[in-house]
Amino acid sequence: MNTLKKYLKRYFITAMSAMAQGLFASLLIGTIFKALGMIPHLGVLADIGAFAQAVAGPAMAAAIAFALKCDPLVIFSAAAVGYAANAQGGAGGPLAVFFIAIIAVELGQLVSKKTKVDIIVTPFVTLLVGGLLSVFVAPSIGTLVGYVSTFIGWAATQAPFFTGLAVSVVMGIALTLPISSAAICAGLVLTGSIVAVGSSEGLAIAGGAAVAGCCAQMVGFAVISYRDNGVGGLLSQGIGTSMLQMPNIIRKPIIWLPPIIASAVTGPLATCTFSMKMYGAAINSGMGTCGLLGPVGIVLGWLDPANGYPSEVGALDWIGLALICFILPAAISYIVYIPMRRFGLIKDGDMKLDK
Repeated sequence: MNTLKKYLKRYFITAMSAMAQGLFASLLIGTIFKALGMIPHLGVLADIGAFAQAVAGPAMAAAIAFALKCDPLVIFSAAAVGYAANAQGGAGGPLAVFFIAIIAVELGQLVSKKTKVDIIVTPFVTLLVGGLLSVFVAPSIGTLVGYVSTFIGWAATQAPFFTGLAVSVVMGIALTLPISSAAICAGLVLTGSIVAVGSSEGLAIAGGAAVAGCCAQMVGFAVISYRDNGVGGLLSQGIGTSMLQMPNIIRKPIIWLPPIIASAVTGPLATCTFSMKMYGAAINSGMGTCGLLGPVGIVLGWLDPANGYPSEVGALDWIGLALICFILPAAISYIVYIPMRRFGLIKDGDMKLDK
């Protein structure tokens, strides 16, 4: 059991979190640069953004290899593996990179520094394994992800209330757990952007619900733990990560209830009332208010014509964005928190950070 926990932590926490950082440092930051490039006379920034987006696969794979503490030659070789897996994976590119990079770098690490011609053997093994898996397995991963994404998109258009509720709650929980909600959203292509493979109106709706759920967790915990953590805790959770509460959640799971209820309310409101859709990069759907990147992704989708946002942006869109991402998560979480505190279900110190 301990061995199983060790490998689950290694691959689905450490490696997945690193993959999200690789995505952030390439695809996401590239999207921001491209948006800034729309400002007159700053077109060069759009070019820089395009360069950053183009290396998303290598950045993810190298980040995974680095997080798994691989030797330098394995890390450097992983870049080519990431490019191949992302290219061959189609709609499931990020997910293909995740699985294929892990296998390739782990096998590369097995031979690393074991021979006198390490400079040839290590990259050869790493790239051979990763290349073969990219050619023969990555397309199947892409097909599978396409089926899942298609189902999510279909469900979002057929039953937006229930899909909004489910996606919001699940992605919000994933954001607070020590796994990467951003990587999951990227892997499932939760965006309607026409530049994303496998995108659709339904996936745009699901992406909006994911933003709602992630924002509910971060803003909710930031507000209800203010008594324990003050302004520092408000900022570290509100624009940092609600993952900081995981040790407290393990000790007392009931403290998770207010943000979860908030996400269960804001998700359906996002899909059914405000029609909040993600047309920015899919990774934004799982970022919440971390660096304000969830709301920023929504706005970038509105402003960039290349994303194909299908309608004009009006006052209701901006009001909905503020309500779903900030105001309602804070209000709902606090309303649920008050009676829980009054009846002793939550007490002073239960959400104290850095105990």
